[in-house]
Amino acid sequence: MFELPKILYSYDSLEPYFDAKTMEIHHTKHHQAYTDNLNKALEGVDVSNMSIEQILSEIDMNNMPLRNNAGGYYNHKLFWELLSGDKTSISQPFENVIIQSFGSIENLKESFTKAALSRFGSGWAWLCKKEDGSLEIVTTGNQDNPLMPGIEGGTPILALDVWEHAYYLKYQNRRAEYIENFWNIVNWNKVTELYEG
Repeated sequence: MFELPKILYSYDSLEPYFDAKTMEIHHTKHHQAYTDNLNKALEGVDVSNMSIEQILSEIDMNNMPLRNNAGGYYNHKLFWELLSGDKTSISQPFENVIIQSFGSIENLKESFTKAALSRFGSGWAWLCKKEDGSLEIVTTGNQDNPLMPGIEGGTPILALDVWEHAYYLKYQNRRAEYIENFWNIVNWNKVTELYEG
């Protein structure tokens, strides 16, 4: 049985960029629903020794209840870990990796923002580590992610939720403003940890 992951900071600690009310609803309602429905989708299946990452890597993409809810569970779990109300900075070694892949940090942000804006409807934008250590930006629809079979990208190290429920209370239809403010609360320490892991 999977449980709703705890967020290691208060809902208001990402203000003014992400508002407390949206964070609370997003975590306690949306993420809780994905968690509950994931457990229902796994009833009768022995996954006692499997991580969510293993489940995703072996998932039957035609099993929509499991695909949607396993994705929703993992995507949000990662998303919360990648946010911080404390200012973090990009380490020099990881900055060098970014420069090798994108030319500069600004180019990375511009490319990621463009990808997140271009995702039609609901979905996610991802920065992924490829097998050769380079970085790639991809987007996925709904609750899909790059760990799933047939989806390119690599291992996710940065994620942005572009479903409207992630930003509508504060930003309404202003997705661009939401994405711009996201950069103020990225937990670069976690991004680097995931890259190095």
